[in-house]
Amino acid sequence: MTEIHSKLLKDCLLLGKMPLCHVLLMQDANYPWFILVPDREGIEEIYQLSPAEQRQLMNESSSFGEAIMSGFNGDKLNVAALGNVVPQLHIHHIVRHHDDPAWPAPVWGKVAARPYDDKSREQVIRLLKQVLSEDIEYRV
Repeated sequence: MTEIHSKLLKDCLLLGKMPLCHVLLMQDANYPWFILVPDREGIEEIYQLSPAEQRQLMNESSSFGEAIMSGFNGDKLNVAALGNVVPQLHIHHIVRHHDDPAWPAPVWGKVAARPYDDKSREQVIRLLKQVLSEDIEYRV
């Protein structure tokens, strides 16, 4: 297993693993916000993955995005691979709603992160398990 960057582990909860990517939940209850991290050492950019891995990443990202949009009744899905703070390749998947605290602006720096309480975190995980039951090996 690839070591996940310490900043991601500090800000997120590791939920499980898809065939290529680790699945993390950002500890910000303002939005359903997940991060996919390819299980490959030393990768900072998508083009550094092999062509087959790039296709797998796109397949996982697309199916994951479709599932969370459906499960969380999203209005818009924001998908981003920035890497300005954490160089390890990671792809944010943020379900946006017209009434979320940052809408329509990007989520970064707009409002303070709101930690999950135990009940709401478990609800998010339970819903994710419902919409991705066969696609992910869970660790929580």
